[in-house]
Amino acid sequence: MNITQGGLVLLSASSCAACAELARKISERLGVELGKVQVSQASNRETRVQIQESVRGKDVFIIQTVSKDVNTTIMELLIMIYACKTSCAKNIIGVIPYFPYSKQCKMRKRGSIVSKLMASMMCKAGLTHLITMDLHQKEIQGFFNIPVDNLRASPFLLQYIQEEIPDYRNAVIVAKSPASAKRWENHSVVGYNVQGCYQEKRRWRGSIYKLQY
Repeated sequence: MNITQGGLVLLSASSCAACAELARKISERLGVELGKVQVSQASNRETRVQIQESVRGKDVFIIQTVSKDVNTTIMELLIMIYACKTSCAKNIIGVIPYFPYSKQCKMRKRGSIVSKLMASMMCKAGLTHLITMDLHQKEIQGFFNIPVDNLRASPFLLQYIQEEIPDYRNAVIVAKSPASAKRWENHSVVGYNVQGCYQEKRRWRGSIYKLQY
């Protein structure tokens, strides 16, 4: 994907403070002004999105991170993607650090794989590329029929630990589950030599009632 700054547009959902702050920092870093978009809700709480500048033939980056009102955030994102598609944007790239419903990526009894539904809706709306971080399961990438960049935050976290904790080699990294224990195992292999352990959780009717280290 060949992108030039002249054909680049950054959009963010103004109703989400976290989105606005992240978008502001990205725009400052790139030296690109944020695009004009108006996000509002009707009296019946339907989401309305109005792109207030031309995106025809341009590469549009939609910056959206999940707020406490997850479902409203998702609708804002989908409508914004579709608005860019119908406005003839060249490429529509979603920058979504935390992918919503990523924990619902397995079939449980008579439930559904909701993260696959999310992927299908985003692609159907017009998304052409996804940039996200630390998906709950890397297999979620296979739910998309578009390119997905699943970035890792761990290198930056480890750099922070090294710089801010003088005696970090005597620290212990605690993984919240056996599945996530692979991450600290990888860190120790590459030379950090940090000890690690993991939590084993027991659940009862959706609530955690026992933690074992």
